[in-house]
Amino acid sequence: MQINRLVTPMMTALLLSGSSLALAKASPEDIAKLGNELTCTGAVAAGNADGTIPPFSGKWLGTPPGIEYTPNVGQHPIDPYPEDKPRLVINGSNWQEHKENLTVGQQEMFARFPGTYEIPVYPGRRDFRYPDVVCDVVKRNAQESELIDEGFGFTGYMGGVPFPIPDVNEPMQILANHNFPYRAFTYHTIRDVADVNSKGQISWGEQNNRGMNNVTHPDKVGKPMEEIMAYGVTATTKPVRNKGSASVSIEPVNFARGKRLAWNYNPGTRRVRQLPEYGFDTPLGSTGGKLTLDSDRLMNGSPERYTWHFLGKKEIYIPANTYKIHGNDVKYDDLLTVGHVNPDYMRYELRRVWVLEGRLKDDYRHKYGRRTLYLDEDTWHAVVSDFYDTRDQLVQHAFINYYYAYDMSAWQAGSSFYHDLTTGGYVGYNLFQEKPKGPILNAGNMTKDMFTPAALRRLSH
Repeated sequence: MQINRLVTPMMTALLLSGSSLALAKASPEDIAKLGNELTCTGAVAAGNADGTIPPFSGKWLGTPPGIEYTPNVGQHPIDPYPEDKPRLVINGSNWQEHKENLTVGQQEMFARFPGTYEIPVYPGRRDFRYPDVVCDVVKRNAQESELIDEGFGFTGYMGGVPFPIPDVNEPMQILANHNFPYRAFTYHTIRDVADVNSKGQISWGEQNNRGMNNVTHPDKVGKPMEEIMAYGVTATTKPVRNKGSASVSIEPVNFARGKRLAWNYNPGTRRVRQLPEYGFDTPLGSTGGKLTLDSDRLMNGSPERYTWHFLGKKEIYIPANTYKIHGNDVKYDDLLTVGHVNPDYMRYELRRVWVLEGRLKDDYRHKYGRRTLYLDEDTWHAVVSDFYDTRDQLVQHAFINYYYAYDMSAWQAGSSFYHDLTTGGYVGYNLFQEKPKGPILNAGNMTKDMFTPAALRRLSH
């Protein structure tokens, strides 16, 4: 697919200056645009020329007026745009007219499922903003953050993306923004996992997932970056054969100076052991091998096995403002249709995205030889990804349904779908529609002592 580069004036200077600015900070002139011509996190505030991408309004912080929502208790998301209707439906008969705004994986989905796969395109909405304290951190990062250790780490401050105005010659800056946005500092989700085969038959999994993001803790926002990024623990409750299995992990900020540490409790042996390696293409539980540990959130963990390239900015149809799919009135029988998720529950918008590609290094092994990430300009979250095998054949199309979570005044990763283009099956991951509670965000009831081998032993007894 041809990538159209939409290079802003601030990027032009960086491109012309060459590699001498590899570790340079943004210029004072560009930094002054944050909160003006650019949003506080670096997105172009203006809409596009034909009006299909609106200007950024940022009129809402937290819960919008007129919505009854109790934060931090796991209430399901409430749609602030219930009256919106699709302005366009892309389907098997017209998708080739919209190829310039579709990823390769989306095009392949239309080719595979011409009679059922659709992309309902809604009016663009850019109404939510980050807290002022986050914007202040991001501006300070723009002034001071630098890559270190060949891009594996960076200097800067906790609580916001480190490179709101990235050097386009340094793709690791863009990847760092994906890995370090402002997000919930504590979360707890009991999630369902549906492994759907090509005939629509489902193998179910269930996981109890808790975590704490050290770098967005309210007490640490604005302070210099520390060594630990996040803590997490996942306990399996379904399928029955894996019930009781649990793992705890500790994520470093800089993979050149630290590694992801993980321990697993095996109910068969009733022992906790440290895992020699946790990440990369290790299969994720209950997904039938369709997800790897590092494809959760489309890319996470050490970037070391890939060489990263920035392919430009493009206008792409991606899931956005995805409240409808997360309502507690959604039933799995209706949502999980043969071949793909039911498009009636989806909401896509035309958005500007940063296109980032990782190519597997010759001396490394991984299930995926190439992975292309599409990062929403407004949030820096990778929302869509296309995955290729080591023969460079497209094998998977995946996307995450992000929504603005009122609990934390930022964007939350909701249900995601990973389509196996070799078998016709897919995985619905992080499903909570039929659960009594959705994600419990920013309740603040966690400490790092809850994420240790000793805590794992207590959890498993």
